[in-house]
Amino acid sequence: MLLEITQTLMATCRDVFPVLALIMAFQFIILRQPIPRLRQVVVGFGCVLVGLTLFLVGLEKALFPVGEIMARQLSAPEFVFGTKIVPQSPDWWAYSWVYVFAALVGFSTTIAEPALIAVAYKAYHVSGGTISQWGLRLVVAFGVAIGIALGTFRIITGTPLFLYIAGGYLIVVVQTIFAPKAIIPLAYDSGGVTTSTVTVPLVAALGLGLSATIPGRNPALDGFGLIAFASLFPVMTVIAYAQLAQWWALIRPKSTKEG
Repeated sequence: MLLEITQTLMATCRDVFPVLALIMAFQFIILRQPIPRLRQVVVGFGCVLVGLTLFLVGLEKALFPVGEIMARQLSAPEFVFGTKIVPQSPDWWAYSWVYVFAALVGFSTTIAEPALIAVAYKAYHVSGGTISQWGLRLVVAFGVAIGIALGTFRIITGTPLFLYIAGGYLIVVVQTIFAPKAIIPLAYDSGGVTTSTVTVPLVAALGLGLSATIPGRNPALDGFGLIAFASLFPVMTVIAYAQLAQWWALIRPKSTKEG
């Protein structure tokens, strides 16, 4: 374990060094200014190196195996059909627990996603409290849950990925035309921040484990693509939430006057 941590630390240093070199070059050569609070910067980079190293080791030792094991167990013939014999054409609804697990994983990991927490925090302060932090996080998490569940359905049924992605982005384009303009950039950013440190490892492991267990599926062809669903559907749910809020704001004065 110590040897593996050391090797990961060396690889992390190699990856972070170009970023550090770029910052140093611009600071000393282009700006010609000393680095402010140099001690804090050095300590911060040290924390980054240690954190990335432990995170990568944790991915390999915990998150990836857990995601794959859960996917394999939930899609195992003994659990789904009660026997080791798999039907020639298994019904998609037989894997209902897989969809439930995928939705819950997508929802819970998104709620805990640090990148989404940061975006929700900034959106709350920039909007003067109009955009709720928890409201945005819940809407985005709901979108990821739908996307991951639909992505597992695609793996189980073997339908082409491009049909879902093309159809989803077509809906997003139509939504963008009619949505409040102020929410569109935030909605698109919300789709991007979901695919970060917490969500990606478990979702990727889920797709690979599921495609390795379902008969006729190839992990290299069918195991990937869930992250695309996790990025697309939050955009749809955030825009839809904004459209519903706008619609409710328009009809509420009318209903108040009538009452």
